[in-house]
Amino acid sequence: MENSFLLEKLQGNFPAKIVEIPDAHNLLTILVDAEDIIDVLRFLKSDPELQFIHLTDITAVHYPHLEKEYAVVYHAHSLIHNIRIRVKVFLFGPNPEIPTATVVWKGANWMERETYDFFGVNFIGHPDLRRILNVDDMEVFPMRKEYPLEDPNRVDKKDLYFGR
Repeated sequence: MENSFLLEKLQGNFPAKIVEIPDAHNLLTILVDAEDIIDVLRFLKSDPELQFIHLTDITAVHYPHLEKEYAVVYHAHSLIHNIRIRVKVFLFGPNPEIPTATVVWKGANWMERETYDFFGVNFIGHPDLRRILNVDDMEVFPMRKEYPLEDPNRVDKKDLYFGR
């Protein structure tokens, strides 16, 4: 199965809702709106031709310079065809929300908890959304790029050198 076939199939089933993002590593990356994410994920898993039955990862990325500053990223794998796909959803901050993928894959539970724990993404409908790695009374989300990496008085360490 080729990326072009997969993209055509997705765009045929979700007209004007799937946008391809170029990727240098031959991994099909698509952009989807938050309200369509569950339908797209369910289609990827249940379509008999595609069979993306393995959810590899759910994570997030914080882009503080963008209007929609949070991206929730899903990686799924079709074990039958040995092809992977990356699905991105951009969300507004400071309290980003997206429907839970546990309705499609039960294994999304801990991945979503970890994403909540580090980025503060609220997965609506999640059966047990609470911190999983950080202490329960922590009030910040440590992977957000809201805080300087080092002491601001140091002149040898600037945020721009660290991707901020």
